[in-house]
This record gives sequence, C-alpha cells and structure tokens, in this order.
Amino acid sequence: MFVLIGMIAVVGCVIGSFVAMGGKLGILNQPFEVVIIFGAGISAFIVGNPMRVVKGSFGKLGAIFKGPKYKKEDYLELLTMQYQVFKLMKQKGALAVEQHVENAHDSAVFQQFPKFHHDHHALEFFCDYLRLLTLGTDNPHEIEALMEQDLEALHSYEHAIGHSLTGLAESFPALGIVAAVLGVIKTMSSINEPPEILGRLIGGALVGTFLGILLCYGWFSPFASSAKQLMEEEATYMTCLKVGLLAHMSGYAPQVSVEFARKALAEHNRPTFKEVEDATSSLPPL
Repeated sequence: MFVLIGMIAVVGCVIGSFVAMGGKLGILNQPFEVVIIFGAGISAFIVGNPMRVVKGSFGKLGAIFKGPKYKKEDYLELLTMQYQVFKLMKQKGALAVEQHVENAHDSAVFQQFPKFHHDHHALEFFCDYLRLLTLGTDNPHEIEALMEQDLEALHSYEHAIGHSLTGLAESFPALGIVAAVLGVIKTMSSINEPPEILGRLIGGALVGTFLGILLCYGWFSPFASSAKQLMEEEATYMTCLKVGLLAHMSGYAPQVSVEFARKALAEHNRPTFKEVEDATSSLPPL
C-alpha cells in the first residue's frame, strides 16, 4: 500500500509541478518513447540475466507491494517449532526425529507450524542438519562452517536478483538518451517546418531523457533498494534456524537454544521472552 502511494506521489510531484509552471501535459504523451525506454530496458534485462533470475526479479517486485514475507507471528511460530523439535530430541534421542526428517511434508510435528511447513527452503535446510545429527555429527564448529557455505549459496541467488534490478534501473537513463537522440533525428528531418512545430518536436524528443531519469530514480532504483532490504530481512529467518540448531548441538536445553535463536532476530520482528514462553507452554504433548 505504501509503495503504491509513494509511486503515485513521485509522479504527482513531478507532473503537478510541471503543470503548475505552465507546462502542457499533451507534450508528455509520447507512447513510442515509452516503448523505446521501457521495452528496450526490459528486453535487455532478459538478455543479460538467467531466466531463473528474471523470474525471481519479477517475483521480488511483486513482493515489494505485499511487504515482508515473514512477520512477527511467523518468527514466533519458527521459535516454537524449534522448541518442539529440540524437546523431542532431548527426551527421546536424535533418532526420534528421523521419520519426520525423511518425510518432512507428512510430518505431524512440522504440520503444526504451517508457515514453516510450507517454506520449502527453510524446511529443507532444517531437515538437512537434523539428518546430520541423526547420523552422529556432533561438532558445532564444523556444522557452523558448513551452514555458512550453505547459506552463502542460497543468498548468492538473492544477491543476483538485487544486482539485476539495480542494473535494470540504471539502464533507463541511457535508454532515455537513445530515445531523445532518435527524437532529435526525427526533428532534423523536419528542419524546414515553422518554429512552433520544431519546438514541439524538440520538446517531444526531450521527453525521452525525462522519462528515463524518472523511471530510474523515481521508481526502479527505489524498487531495487526495497527488494534488497526485503531479502536481507528474510535472511534472518534462516539465521534463526542456524543459531537454534548450533545452540542445540552445543548441548543447551530447548528453552536456552530457542532463546539463542530469538536473540538473532531483528528487534521489530523479535517476540518477547514471555510470548515465546507462552507459545511453547501451550504446545501439545509429544
């Protein structure tokens, strides 16, 4: 909602000021310059990036309008899920989670936590390291190094999306110059026309430069910045899993492991200790 309001405000401030200064909106109606700038920019974007990055970028643009993927209640669910799993392993041993790890989508434990259960990457990450525990891995330092590499590989895709959106934004001013040059070429072919016609043609040509800069700095550069911030915030979901797992591997009680994971969250998404305690105390018995 706020993104849409911001977009409208950008256009309103620019166009409103132009009209207030006596400008005529008709001269800004240059549909073919829009095709040159926006169409060529999107086409170059597709050429310059793998299809998975292109699809991910468009998906991330949609996510900007929806807001963050995870909210405070989702992090509370995540912490509660970790508590339930760690408690099961403490009470019944690491092998007690083997059936849940191998059939995660049918697991009665994971199905209690729908947001986590439907998050493919988070579920796979968590189960992969639980599987290592069931196989006898017990060195948290080695696992931490492996987790870092695992998360870096996952985040490299997110970084590629952020860079691609930045590149798309930065292409618009240059393509605006292309549109302006083509407009000047068109104007030069009508050099014998009266001044009022030439003035209209030159004004239309300059719309290309204006539109390219507006698309870059008014919309798409903020889009890229917002997408990067969203991805950085979403990364804390995986970090929360990582910290909880490492604390459990170090031998801490479930309540302590979950507290470690809770402290890894950003303040605006971090449930209070009391909220986590209430949520874990209301869990069904194992």
